[in-house]
Amino acid sequence: MNEYVFVVDNDAGLRVDKFLSEQISDRSRSFITTLIKDGKVSVNDKVVSKSYVLKDNDVVKACVPDAVEYTAVAEDIPIDVVYEDNDIIVVNKPKGMVVHPAHGNYSGTLVNALLHHCKGQLSGINGVLRPGIVHRIDKNTSGLLVVSKNDLAHNSLAAQLKEHSVKREYRAITYGKFKETVGRVDQPIGRDKNDRKKMAVTAINSKRAVTNYKVLEELKGFSYISCVLETGRTHQIRVHMSYLGHPLAGDDVYGPKKVIDSLKGQCLHAKTLGFIHPATGEYMEFDSELPEYFVKFLDKNR
Repeated sequence: MNEYVFVVDNDAGLRVDKFLSEQISDRSRSFITTLIKDGKVSVNDKVVSKSYVLKDNDVVKACVPDAVEYTAVAEDIPIDVVYEDNDIIVVNKPKGMVVHPAHGNYSGTLVNALLHHCKGQLSGINGVLRPGIVHRIDKNTSGLLVVSKNDLAHNSLAAQLKEHSVKREYRAITYGKFKETVGRVDQPIGRDKNDRKKMAVTAINSKRAVTNYKVLEELKGFSYISCVLETGRTHQIRVHMSYLGHPLAGDDVYGPKKVIDSLKGQCLHAKTLGFIHPATGEYMEFDSELPEYFVKFLDKNR
């Protein structure tokens, strides 16, 4: 653990997170934010939030843990490969699997499995912990993901995602009965001001988010719906459905406090994925079957 001490001289008026990211230049802004959130930063011996505005002669202290280098390693974990060639691989991720290594999850992820399956032949644009990963789905969301095997494929897929031209259709089961069986939610999503681990519909520091939904079947106390994304924000479907008053069944973050234990997380499946192949220029579309947990819950509530 290293303790840094700074006395504010010419930086009065600067936020403490920006100040520290400039002073401790070998650590990222997100790392500094986490440090502050964990109470490792104080000003004049008082713990502060990242939005604290510095004053002349403030004494800023930061306790920074020693840097640890992590590299994703190959692990022989079975994966459901839907399609594969020299440029891309499309996989059907199971519920409960994390997409890439991160704090607290450095093994057993989809990336660990892909490194073994692809013999390390994955694009390196996103670094050693996220090789090949162009887009993600939540740990407790199942379904289709396309992964890039080289940088050319990665750049092409990333551009398509940025242009919102990738087709992504999800299936979900939500609480309650919808007044309108077809709808479009066009509401911005950003960090929840009361809980930084959650997302929320908000006009503050947010980005536009658009979800098109259609009720496929009314169930006993629930609805079976299709959601087509126009944008791809973190937790988008979960946040938008909760905003409408129809949180996803099993969602222990945006749903009721009383969770459905049999689901072990939100009932959400990335069913259809379509995009232009990075090398051939041809449109490709893939579809996946609803997983067993989803079908069982669907049948139980019909």
